[in-house]
Amino acid sequence: MNAPLPALAGAAAPRAAVPPPLLRELGRTDYEPVWRAMQSFTAARTATSRDEIWFLEHNPVFTLGANASRAHLLAPGDIPVVQIDRGGQVTYHGPGQLVVYPLLDLQRLRLGVRDYVRALEGAVIALAAAHGIEARCQRGAPGVYVGAAKLASVGVRVRRQGCYHGLALNVAMDISPFARINPCGYAGLAMTQLAALGGPDSVAAAARALEPHLLAALGYPP
Repeated sequence: MNAPLPALAGAAAPRAAVPPPLLRELGRTDYEPVWRAMQSFTAARTATSRDEIWFLEHNPVFTLGANASRAHLLAPGDIPVVQIDRGGQVTYHGPGQLVVYPLLDLQRLRLGVRDYVRALEGAVIALAAAHGIEARCQRGAPGVYVGAAKLASVGVRVRRQGCYHGLALNVAMDISPFARINPCGYAGLAMTQLAALGGPDSVAAAARALEPHLLAALGYPP
């Protein structure tokens, strides 16, 4: 993967000609600066801009989708709450969770929004399967589940065919803050994580393991 993110600057090609995305490791960071950077990147990109995928962790934060109900915030306490411009309800981000933000030209990749969400879910399912974990999607409830528990959440925004936000995969984290909310709008939804299921036990290891599955699911040429 490439160096940490620098200051951001500002006719669809055949899919086989799409260059591979630039992969960036951002480490652990506050939520809002990265969200604003995603918005800026998407607003400035052109038909020839290279796609990027950002891998990171966030400091503790609850995020609410654009049309989310604050009734699903049960007891946020001292954890910040940020209302943002993705779809979906409320979720938690914190250390030990791998967050992946693909900044892609969906038209160039020939992906509709539904296919894009399925690609994100499929990459996590493939990663889980590689470690003997049986994970699945659930109709009407985006994300990835193991049994009745949620392993990964998906929330996206598309603007001018450029997508941002993305995927949050629980790896080896304190999942107790999820009890302070109705995760994704579902009261009592159980959460699980890779380390508890025999998968990677660090964010760095999970990122390395997820990368090839993600690139394949998104359709980038080998």
